Amino acid sequence: MNKADLINAIAAEAGLSKADAKKALDATVSAISNALVAGDKVSLIGFGTFSVAGRSARQGINPKTKQPIKIAAKKVAKFKAGAELAAAVN
Repeated sequence: MNKADLINAIAAEAGLSKADAKKALDATVSAISNALVAGDKVSLIGFGTFSVAGRSARQGINPKTKQPIKIAAKKVAKFKAGAELAAAVN
């Protein structure tokens, strides 16, 4: 499912126009992104939790040259599915 398919599904489920569903999806994604940038956690009970985790610096290998390289530390976005979502998928 891509963004357009998701907008269509939201519009059908909520009885909204596609334009309103797009605005709602964009606002939701923006709010989650802004919270993660600020270092906050976003918990949607039953769905899951979005959070930021740090990855430490480490050594890697360039697959083309086989030379060791240093991979810098960075922050990554993580998602952990909630119990209801996990049960629905299984």
